[in-house]
Amino acid sequence: MSNRQDRPDPWRSPVTLAQVPERGLHRELDADEAQRKAIAEIGGLREVVFAHASFDVTPKSGGRFHVAGNVRARIGQTCVVTLDPIETDVEESIDLMFAPPEQVPALADLADEAAAHDDIDPPEPIEGGAIDLGRLATDALFLGIDPYPRKADAVFDLEVAPPDPEDHPFAALKALKAKPKAKRKPKGK
Repeated sequence: MSNRQDRPDPWRSPVTLAQVPERGLHRELDADEAQRKAIAEIGGLREVVFAHASFDVTPKSGGRFHVAGNVRARIGQTCVVTLDPIETDVEESIDLMFAPPEQVPALADLADEAAAHDDIDPPEPIEGGAIDLGRLATDALFLGIDPYPRKADAVFDLEVAPPDPEDHPFAALKALKAKPKAKRKPKGK
């Protein structure tokens, strides 16, 4: 996968948190052709046939927000065995808590303590008063990509001959030792 730090996010859909109602909001996102092409390029994929994300953003106490949803996509890859083109379905769940940046260190410490007992992640920082749902969807999609895609019936059949017991690093020395020594004639006679 390419380095994302030097590229703009291919799928953007920021939600300004000040505009989220108390009851929360629901968003359905579909990546357009340009976004799918950019996602494929960054993710090292042949193509992204479709990408759809569904999110619920719910305000919590203390300026925190809970984001839950999923991303579904169909991606074009290359089989690592046959090198044939294949399509793979990706489905990933998203369940994250976002908090104002000043709360993140204290909440991260609490999450670290709780992680010993449960599977609790520290909150993500809210950046610029918004959460970019498109970026969350892209990140989840990338996490769901199989790095070694294989066609269902593809078999990597590599026949390996059993090792020759006489083929080892000291075989040459053993062969020299087994040869009878030739008698040398003294010089000058």
